[in-house]
Amino acid sequence: MFKMNVIKKTITLKDGRTIEIETGKLAKQADGAVVLKMGKTMLLATVVAAKDAKEGTDFMPLSVEYKEKYASAGRYPGGFLKREGRPNDSEILVSRLIDRALRPLFPDDYHADVFVTVNLISAEKNIMPDALAGLAASAALAVSDIPFNGPISEVRVARIEGNLVINPSFEDLKQSDIDIMVAGTLDNIMMVEGEFKEIGEKDMLDAIKFAHEEIKRHCQVQIELMEEVGKTVKREYCHETNDEELKKAVAEFCYDKCYEIVKNPTSKHERTDAFAALKEEFIATIPEEERDEKKALVERYYHAVEKEAMRNLILNEAIRIDGRKTDEIRQIWSEVDYLPATHGSALFTRGETQSLTTVTLGTRLDMKSVDEVLVEGSEQFVLHYNFPPFSTGDAKPYRGTGRREIGHGNLAYRALKNVVPMGEDNPYAVRVVSDILESNGSSSMATVCAGTLALMDAGIKIKKPVSGIAMGLISEGKNGRFAVLSDILGDEDHLGDMDFKVTGTKDGITATQMDIKVDGLSYEVLEQALSQAKAGRMHILGEMMKTLDAPREELKPHTPRIVSLIIPQEFIGAVIGTGGKVIQEIQKTTETTITITEKDSNGIVEIFGENKDNMEAALNWIKGITTVPEEGTIYTGKVVSILEFGAFVQILPGKEGLLHISELDWKKVEKVEDVVNIGDEVEVKLLEVDAKSGKMRLSRRALIEKPEGYVEPVRRPRPENGGDRDRGGRPGGRFNDRDRGPRRR
Repeated sequence: MFKMNVIKKTITLKDGRTIEIETGKLAKQADGAVVLKMGKTMLLATVVAAKDAKEGTDFMPLSVEYKEKYASAGRYPGGFLKREGRPNDSEILVSRLIDRALRPLFPDDYHADVFVTVNLISAEKNIMPDALAGLAASAALAVSDIPFNGPISEVRVARIEGNLVINPSFEDLKQSDIDIMVAGTLDNIMMVEGEFKEIGEKDMLDAIKFAHEEIKRHCQVQIELMEEVGKTVKREYCHETNDEELKKAVAEFCYDKCYEIVKNPTSKHERTDAFAALKEEFIATIPEEERDEKKALVERYYHAVEKEAMRNLILNEAIRIDGRKTDEIRQIWSEVDYLPATHGSALFTRGETQSLTTVTLGTRLDMKSVDEVLVEGSEQFVLHYNFPPFSTGDAKPYRGTGRREIGHGNLAYRALKNVVPMGEDNPYAVRVVSDILESNGSSSMATVCAGTLALMDAGIKIKKPVSGIAMGLISEGKNGRFAVLSDILGDEDHLGDMDFKVTGTKDGITATQMDIKVDGLSYEVLEQALSQAKAGRMHILGEMMKTLDAPREELKPHTPRIVSLIIPQEFIGAVIGTGGKVIQEIQKTTETTITITEKDSNGIVEIFGENKDNMEAALNWIKGITTVPEEGTIYTGKVVSILEFGAFVQILPGKEGLLHISELDWKKVEKVEDVVNIGDEVEVKLLEVDAKSGKMRLSRRALIEKPEGYVEPVRRPRPENGGDRDRGGRPGGRFNDRDRGPRRR
């Protein structure tokens, strides 16, 4: 009989919920595989690493894929093929959360391809799986023999009614003013990302500390799992060859010259060219026959020298490579209404980083549709971030949106989303697009600043302006020296130990993203970074307010307007019409766009258009459809058809009544056409609405002064039970043969 060696470990949260990690049952041919279960939610995490590194690889080729299976929630995928396709934005963002926590913990000299895959295979609708994905991925690495300096875990922290909560449900998160994901090891915080409703710096630190206490427990359970599986000893590898003499030669030849380059402030491209020239100068000292062989090693050793020179300059002299002090912000200038044909636009430049951002306002039909496994609906506010190669002077094609762009755009979106009015306070769908035209560090924060200005330029009544800043860190483990850098450059990000982005209003933090590249980062350093970031944000916000300090009072003249009205729910069908016939006719005739949303037993109708008269016509048309005719009310109607016994008059859209020939005038009318014709407008009074059939009886003569001495003619009683009527339908007449219907011959 086949026997499996299934091993299980359980993590119990403080509120009694449990997380179960199981290995040995599924995907046993992977280097490591676990199933993580919480409630009915299950994640399958696998990891596979190549046996050796590809030739010439000097980096960590890690690939992380997170995928949600629609079957996990008992749903069909959308689209023609009815199967999962390319990762959506949400899956990419979760993949990045996992990647950013794992990547720094692989050994620096380990260069084999590593593939981490996390699949959502069962989904309980109120459990958020993204908070469990990092733990699942780390556990898969823990039960493998792949070298990894973990384990890690990721948790989400919310604050509900003042209380911090680990891994809240979808419903709980709606009540929270904190939504932060924290990743860490047993000893250190590695990654933070979240959004907030203007909280203080201390509140954010408390949430991170609270998360880390839970993370430690998760890591300890993984260590126990690793020991029980017998994977405490990892595979041996050798992915780098070294030449100690060459390494020493590069340092001796290049370090002092590198130090002088970074000490003398220059532009990004001038500095890059100087570094390249120095490297080529050293390569020229190598015998020509050895250059090709040693070039890759020179690249690696030179990069280490460049990094050391820049870091020492900052730690020894508190001077940065562009000449600024550690807490100094680059020069800022901005402009609004730069693109006159857009609904809103702004140009924001900070040093050598520049964002051109636009705002477009649309209808509910333009809202982003969300059809994920566990989340369905629409998003009224979206933000897109584009990073073309020319922004860094790279000569290469732009192949569309990459994962980095989705991640940076999401950070800017989270920074602004809670200040953009939604629902009844703003009828528009709002799209912000940031195109990065220049980049030398912190382009996502430039997007936040430009986005704020563009929204205000468009006349969107944002609650408060938001600014953002990227902080860096240079630290020295030997003696504890460190320097926190405000508004970092691209090189400072690349060669530094931390990338810490913070956005907020004058009253608090709205979003953050932090990636830490070193072990042992203390809360003292984080506290200083947050304090320095706040001062930087306030300075940037002040510079922005010099350009535009509040939303414009009015929308731009060329911005389409929206008018709305609320109609009873029972009239929604009448406005739409069979197969959409009525609403399509209104839109076509008035050249407007109309949306109807059901809410609280009512229909919210929004009319979107550029021509005021057309919008008014559409509004009146809909009002007519949804108005209940009242007896005794006078209407101006249109004659739509004529019969021998009278005319049918449309007094409201879709509502016609009979104007009998006897109600045309006080005098006797021989022929209906003697008084009215099809297409004529006629003023009538609604005499009666039949309670059962809803048929309406109209009168024109009721609005005409009765002639002096007028005597009402005696009328025959109305026949009962289908009694005789003449061809005109008048009581007391007689049927003509053709009125009797078909006869049998």
